[in-house]
Formats: sequence, C-alpha cells, structure tokens
Amino acid sequence: MGIRLDGASLTHPGGFTALHPLNLAIQPGERVAIIGSSGAGKTTLLRLLSTGLLASSGSVQLLDANPAQLSGGALRRLRTRIGLIHQSPPLPPRQRVITAVLAGRLGQWSLARSLLSLCYPLDISGARTALEPLDLSEKLFARCDQLSGGQLQRVGIARVLYQGADLLLADEPVSAMDPLLADHTLALLNRLAQEHGKTLVASLHAVDLALRHFPRIIGLRNGEILFDREAAQVTPEDLRELYSNEGLAETLPDPVSTLVTPRPSGQSAPRCL
Repeated sequence: MGIRLDGASLTHPGGFTALHPLNLAIQPGERVAIIGSSGAGKTTLLRLLSTGLLASSGSVQLLDANPAQLSGGALRRLRTRIGLIHQSPPLPPRQRVITAVLAGRLGQWSLARSLLSLCYPLDISGARTALEPLDLSEKLFARCDQLSGGQLQRVGIARVLYQGADLLLADEPVSAMDPLLADHTLALLNRLAQEHGKTLVASLHAVDLALRHFPRIIGLRNGEILFDREAAQVTPEDLRELYSNEGLAETLPDPVSTLVTPRPSGQSAPRCL
C-alpha cells in the first residue's frame, strides 16, 4: 500500500481543525494532484503524509507503516523513503548546489560520510545526473544565493530525485517558474515517477497544470475532500464548487476558464533550453 488514511484528522493546539476526518487510498505508483484554494489544507495534508505532522485522530499508513507507532530509528528509516519537494526549498544561501543535491541522501549515509560530503562532495556525477534533466547541470558548483526562485525550486526537485524516495510529495513545486518551465518540469517529474514506479502526490494552485499532468485529481476545501476522481471526469461544476467563496465570489477569477483537456498519455511538454 502506498498511502491510506482512515478517518485521519488534524487539529492544531489552538483548537483550529485544519483537516477533518479524511478517508483516502493511493496505490503505489499513482500520480495524484491536490487542488483547492489557499487555506484548504493542501500543505497540511502533505505535511501529514511526510510525517512532519501526526494525525490528531484516525490512522495514517505510509508505505505499509504507521508513523505514530514507529520508534525513532524506524521513523527515520521511513522518512528516507519519503521525499518532500518544498514550495520554497530550505537551502542555505551560501550552500553550493552540489551540496544541496547530495543532502538528499544524508539520512541514508553514515555520520562520517555525511560530514565528509559536506566538506568534499563524494558523488559529483550523481548530483550532475540529478540536475541534468532539470537543465541545471551547469549550476553544479554555483551558490544557492546566485539562483532565481525557479532555479531553487528545481534544485529542490533534484535533491529529492537524488534521494531515490519511493513516495514523492511536492508542495507547489513550480510556483516560482514561468508557465512554459512549470509545464516542462511537471511533465518531467511525472515521467520520472512513472518510469521508476514512484508514487507522486503534488499540491497545485494551477488547475490547468493539475488536469494536464496528473491522472487523478483530489479537490480539497476547508480541510475536507470535495471530490476525488480521474482528471478527465472533473467538471466545471466541480471547480466552481471547489473555489466558490461567498465573501469573494465576485472578485475571484472563474476557475472554469482553466479547465483544459489533459495531455494524452506519453506526450511530453516542450523542453525548455
């Protein structure tokens, strides 16, 4: 089993319920996009799936393990199998790109090897291989503070690809990229996940990108699943209900305008040079 939530909810210490009881199953190798307006609970759900948060009630099964029942060592081993792509990757400004990418395997290496790699990168070719499909191999020894926001997001993706995780979680992974680059990057991420049998779950604000690249769409609103269906089955009515807000109804753009026909399987986005 890839992911299974049985009545899993999350309530913050102040009493705010970010996620109401959710029932959800994602099979190994599935590629799923989570869409919804800001504050819907998308990032919270991904943090739950990354073991960054534990459910307040119900159960969470990730890669045949319940994080709440694992000891410290077992939890760390589970986390090495889960890769989280952040919207704003937590990369130190003075860190080199190669060091940032190699950090993807720090949890799998011994302490001695990890410390040595921080001083002298131990797998230059591996880091370059992870960066090449993202058109960043020439930035291998650049400092992170020399990169644009979109380049930093791609470095974060390369780090997770280098990690070799079984479960890939992406929180708005292309929000800092221009439309063409975002399309290319999501096509690449989906292709690599499909080729290697990885489970991919991504939260996206851009409905058109979600429908174009992901076979399955989950609509999240106010911490609840509004719909869960194949991309081809998502209707304009689904999107209107998902993004409707009585207080903002007249000022929000019509999400139906972003409804597009999903790209046929196997057809990739144009490559960015």
